[in-house]
Amino acid sequence: MTIDWIAEAQRLTHGRRFDEFSSPSSGQDSSSAPLSEAQVCEAEAELGIIFPVEYREYLLRQSAGGAMNRLRRTAAGWGWQGDSSTNYDLLTIAFPHPDSYRAYEDELDAREPLEESFPDHNAYQQAWKEWDAEYEVFQERKTSGAVFIRGNGCGFSTLLVVTGPNRGTMWFDGRATCDQILPLHLDGRPVSFTDWLGRNSMDLLDW
Repeated sequence: MTIDWIAEAQRLTHGRRFDEFSSPSSGQDSSSAPLSEAQVCEAEAELGIIFPVEYREYLLRQSAGGAMNRLRRTAAGWGWQGDSSTNYDLLTIAFPHPDSYRAYEDELDAREPLEESFPDHNAYQQAWKEWDAEYEVFQERKTSGAVFIRGNGCGFSTLLVVTGPNRGTMWFDGRATCDQILPLHLDGRPVSFTDWLGRNSMDLLDW
């Protein structure tokens, strides 16, 4: 089946919900107080996921935000305030380990259209738009099943995996410079949400 990558890229863009959650909260609505069990259950039901145990306990016992993007309910529903990167349409899809897509990424890179291979500029432009849309979809799907829980500046972010075999672990989105999504480690083991609290993500990287 032929995929319309341009249409798929446009569809996935809507999953980020820029307007609802990208701006920081302000005023009396800025509280990061813990949530109730009813609120957490409501958020899980709406988002279609079950929060990892440690993050769920943090929401109930400590805070809905703190030093990370705050989970809150707006008129548009539940989401993470200050986050414009989490794709809500992909939250229920298992987070893919980077090893699972390396071959596809290499093959996709090798298929980048070269203008000299086309009979005219218009044909090249169309081919490049389609390839670029496929690449955009591929990049978006790299963070399926993960929440951009905290921005680290300079285009870097820390991810909390909420779906799939790596659920509950923390990852670092370093695509801004190294084009990689990397697992965080502590003493040779994957970092959990509790391990990560109070630590600098970049100190937990095995570059």
